[in-house]
Amino acid sequence: MLVLGIETSCDETACAIVRNGSEILANVIYSQIELHRPYGGVFPELACRRHVDVIIPVIEQALAQAKLHPSSLQGIAVTRGPGLIGALLIGLNSAKALSLAWKIPFVGVNHVEAHLYAAMMPPNISPPFPSLGLVISGGHTFMVKIEAIGSYRFIGTTQDDAIGEAFDKVAQMLSLPYPGGPSIEALAKTGNPKAFAFKPCRIKGSPWDFSFSGLKTSVLYAIKGQNPAKISPLIISEAQKKDVAASFQETALNDVVQKAIQAADAFHCKAIVCGGGVTNNQRFRDIFHEKNCAFPLFFPSKELTLDNAAMIAGLGYHHFLNKQADDLSLEPMIRIPLWKNLI
Repeated sequence: MLVLGIETSCDETACAIVRNGSEILANVIYSQIELHRPYGGVFPELACRRHVDVIIPVIEQALAQAKLHPSSLQGIAVTRGPGLIGALLIGLNSAKALSLAWKIPFVGVNHVEAHLYAAMMPPNISPPFPSLGLVISGGHTFMVKIEAIGSYRFIGTTQDDAIGEAFDKVAQMLSLPYPGGPSIEALAKTGNPKAFAFKPCRIKGSPWDFSFSGLKTSVLYAIKGQNPAKISPLIISEAQKKDVAASFQETALNDVVQKAIQAADAFHCKAIVCGGGVTNNQRFRDIFHEKNCAFPLFFPSKELTLDNAAMIAGLGYHHFLNKQADDLSLEPMIRIPLWKNLI
């Protein structure tokens, strides 16, 4: 089965064609990073305008890359949510139009579920179930127990910022370029992770939840002093920035890894499946090994860590296998928890 995937949940316009849920024939991603870099984050209206400009060329490029005619396709999968409402509408309405024009079914899929599926896409790679699912990205930080593809049990989530968002905000404090994750990681490589005694947040009564607001505040006080104003000057030297970056990164990532390993054990999981852009951080992966993680680890390939349409098409294949399809009444959802239908 050949499925065309469309992804427009935030600031990437993407289209991919995947055979049987795993073989990627085309994976085209138009990135808007340079467009949003001056703002230090995604400017929603600009993102939507750019989606409108490039979505048809991106779809055409995917078909050309795969050397396929639309008549060869058996289905279309599109991100329904979560995401920016305007961006989601552009992708979803494009999928509906193509479904009518090409006379093939379409299905809306959950973007964050697709991030987990990305780690399962390579042929002959299948984690044992149940597995601990961990998504860490710019918009999401949560853990679920994966009973099977499409079947999840909620474990924990962030109470405030997603970890990727925390990286972006700390990068802004240090005057580092957007996106913050790669900037912090690069600076931290030459820093001392023990130079600043930052501590992860502990949430009373919610041992599997995350919180990064207190950690961000600790960074702010460390670099600007107590009760700083937004325009307050830094009280650290340029050389100390790398120590702040390393200490922040180590604290945030250690908290996530430690909870993931403990949760996998507590919920009797057989493996840990990771998804989302922050999984591309090499220090994150190294910490698992340093902690002698006893669970098999599954990560997406580098090109599937960030938002992409291959994971959407791959997951959509499983919807079609289960005889699922949507009609023109389908609407986007800015929030659509992975654990909406708990087992």
